[in-house]
Amino acid sequence: MRTRPTLTWEPPEDLPPATTDLRPVIDAVRAGGVVVLSGAGLSTESGIPDYRGELGSLRRGHVPMTYQDFTGSGEARQRYWARSQLGWRAMLRAEPNVGHRAVATLAQAGLVTSVITQNVDGLQQAAGVPDVIELHGSLSRVVCLHCGALSTRAELDRRLREANPDFEAAATRYRSALVNPDGDVDLPDEAVRAFVIVPCTVCGSGILKPDVVFFGENVPVDRVEMCSSRVAGASTLLVLGSSLTVMSGLRFVRQAAQAGTPVLIVNQGVTRGDRWAVRVELPLGEALRDVLAQV
Repeated sequence: MRTRPTLTWEPPEDLPPATTDLRPVIDAVRAGGVVVLSGAGLSTESGIPDYRGELGSLRRGHVPMTYQDFTGSGEARQRYWARSQLGWRAMLRAEPNVGHRAVATLAQAGLVTSVITQNVDGLQQAAGVPDVIELHGSLSRVVCLHCGALSTRAELDRRLREANPDFEAAATRYRSALVNPDGDVDLPDEAVRAFVIVPCTVCGSGILKPDVVFFGENVPVDRVEMCSSRVAGASTLLVLGSSLTVMSGLRFVRQAAQAGTPVLIVNQGVTRGDRWAVRVELPLGEALRDVLAQV
């Protein structure tokens, strides 16, 4: 069974107030045993917008691809891969920011024991975190929905370039379009109408999909169990830059709270996890730099 995509939520009026005091986070990190759950807010300072923040893609009218649309419509797949063909370049140019590097330093010091990321951009790994669980997968991989074969996004990029030699020149005017968190850019229909998508090279006919969890698609059970195990062993669950709107991340906040494990959230704006946590309302990069300096 696949879930209905949750894009937004209305916060209730009885959520506890946030704080600007970083001491609970500093004390928790000093004690060690921290499991980090990171969201799109960690990558905004690298130039990749989040979904729901003040400048998030949903506020710009971006509608992320759903699993049902992708698998049910050839036109939807054509639109996704054409837009992704430009967005992929922007994702490759993005570099880890101060927040990614701070988490990496804390992980290398053994104070952060695991990092679970909802992001698909690979920036936390690029910053040097030795152990990252990609809850929603990675844009760097491609999977065939027919035979299950995996390939790299770089290899698909080469094949799509060969199949569409004139596309990028024709789409030059749209290169400044903002990349979205799911790795595509907004393009008008006329820019993608002639775009040719390619099949799987292993089975010859399968539909290729980025190896990410689309809205409306379930996170693989074994991945959920792995994350749940890490959270069960945590001294503190530290959420960084996530509104926790989707259940895939919120479930771990609930798990920790039910087990009596402290939950701390650093995020600008209310989250669905606030009722189970202490939330620090500060810019994420600045906050993590201060935590690292004092720890």
